[in-house]
Amino acid sequence: MPDKTSVALEVIMKPSPLPAACPSTKPVVLPTRFEHWHVDRLSPYDKNPRTHSPAQITKLKASLLEFGFTNPILVDSTNGILAGHGRLLAARAIGMTEVPVVVLDHLTAKQKRAYILADNRLAIEAGWDPKLLATELAALEIDGFDLGLTGFEDDELAGISAAADSTLDGAVDEEDVPPLPVAPVSRSGDKLLLDRHQILCGDATLRADVERLLTDE
Repeated sequence: MPDKTSVALEVIMKPSPLPAACPSTKPVVLPTRFEHWHVDRLSPYDKNPRTHSPAQITKLKASLLEFGFTNPILVDSTNGILAGHGRLLAARAIGMTEVPVVVLDHLTAKQKRAYILADNRLAIEAGWDPKLLATELAALEIDGFDLGLTGFEDDELAGISAAADSTLDGAVDEEDVPPLPVAPVSRSGDKLLLDRHQILCGDATLRADVERLLTDE
């Protein structure tokens, strides 16, 4: 008889071999157990160095209510949480009694401790394409979607929008700056007059250059 506090959905899978181009021949292990567990069955890792602020939990609660529980909690065969401590806190906060879990029963004790760190650290390595990000956010805003549910703060959204507007206004991307010419036209010490304005090709940290710029010669 299955545990009353869990609903097991068994998915029988075999280790998936890596592509031939990969230098390693070690197969990738796929999880075989996806289940629904009662929240009291889960055991948070007492040495988890990752922290969860009240502000983050508030965002996670809003995300669960809007999108559903799309990212299962990862656990080991002894009910210990490997990833998803914040999601469990958010689930409890909104009164959930059951949560989806994926059981990883193939990891050694050392691998479990390492994975708890790796799961959080590797996610930080991802970045954003600023143009695509601004485009997606703008489209969602036009559709009337609450951008706060994306996890971005109001000041972040304003900064992303301002950066996009600046690019549209003719700002040049760093990668689009042309290379320096082999034989530059302007040289150090050249002074150019533009109507009532003066431009000196020099070093603003050198007193002599600053004094020359301020003279009328």
